[in-house]
Amino acid sequence: MTVETVLITGATKGIGYEFTKVFAEHCYNLVLVARDSALLEQQAESLKKEYGVQVNTFAGDLSSHTTVESLYRYLKSEGIEINILINNAGAGGLGLMTELDIQKEMECLQLNMISLTYLTRLIVGDMKRKQGKILNVASTAAFQPTPRMSMYGASKSYVLFFTEAIAEELKGTGVQASVLCPPSTKTPLTQGLASTRTKIFIKNLIEPEAVAKCGFEGLMKNKTVIIPGFKNKLMAKSVGLLPRKWVTIYTRKLIEQKV
Repeated sequence: MTVETVLITGATKGIGYEFTKVFAEHCYNLVLVARDSALLEQQAESLKKEYGVQVNTFAGDLSSHTTVESLYRYLKSEGIEINILINNAGAGGLGLMTELDIQKEMECLQLNMISLTYLTRLIVGDMKRKQGKILNVASTAAFQPTPRMSMYGASKSYVLFFTEAIAEELKGTGVQASVLCPPSTKTPLTQGLASTRTKIFIKNLIEPEAVAKCGFEGLMKNKTVIIPGFKNKLMAKSVGLLPRKWVTIYTRKLIEQKV
């Protein structure tokens, strides 16, 4: 039986790191992508030793579209065929749009949307010859406007709608597209925002391991939208039943609430 290969972006920390273990446990070979080359190599050796799978690494900053092109060229040069793509890398800031560092936010938008789209297009172009799976990581922030995280939330809405759209477009091609929408999770992003004493980034955070397992199971069941936890599913569905203005006001109050 041919062993399949999964490519995971943002693979060294948080949800991405947990995805590497979940797929290795299920005997997938791995291509790990992140910025820290030393950490990537350390992680690769650990995974190979513990699970006996093949692990390739690519170090680069995906907030640049040229890195996406370099990654794709690397895969071609090494003869690596990707069967599953996990677009997990993402970033964003907390604060008023007019007060955030706009250059950093533009890099985040590039990473969250443009690079994700570009890499998806490149990989799917090869998958359509056979079959494959795409899992894009969005957020429960994708379901409503998110004041004080306006650009991050909007970028995750893009990921949600983009994935739902291509899931329909790809019907009959053998390629399945899914989107994972976790709530606030213990990741480097929330850890970085914890210093603001914002409650949603400190209290009741879901473990990244649980998110990765939920994402894996949903992907294998060919679910289009995957939301960990019944309460989070219910909240995501209920947003559409309320006036948008009310939802926006409530979301701002939630994001501004301190511990």
